[in-house]
Order: sequence, then structure tokens, then C-alpha cells
Amino acid sequence: MRILETEHPFFRPLWVRAAIVLVAFAWAAFEFSYGEVVWALVFGAIGSYCCWVLLISYRKPEGKDGQNG
Repeated sequence: MRILETEHPFFRPLWVRAAIVLVAFAWAAFEFSYGEVVWALVFGAIGSYCCWVLLISYRKPEGKDGQNG
């Protein structure tokens, strides 16, 4: 079961997927720097999940070239 719909056209560019992962980990670091360990763990887990789904195990949708129809 996946929480993110990775076949959506929004996730096709690599830079979008990398930016999502980077923002999640950056927010975890921000929360950790202010001593909010629980929120840092939450965003670290989100970043880890996004890293796995969007970068490591991501497969481009087959048969879809970005055109309608």
C-alpha cells in the first residue's frame, strides 16, 4: 500500500521528487535544532518514506507519455 500516488504526472520530474525529500529532511533538521525531537522524528519518517517511494523504488508509469487520451 502506498500513501503517495506516484503515477501522478506531478511526480515525473526527478527534481520535484528530490525537492520533496529534501524539504522533509530539512524540516526535520529545523525541528531538531529547536529541540522538538518528536516533530523531528515525524518529519524524518516522512522524509524517509518519500525517499524510498519517490527516489529508490520509483518507476515511471508505462504507456503514458503525458498526453491526454
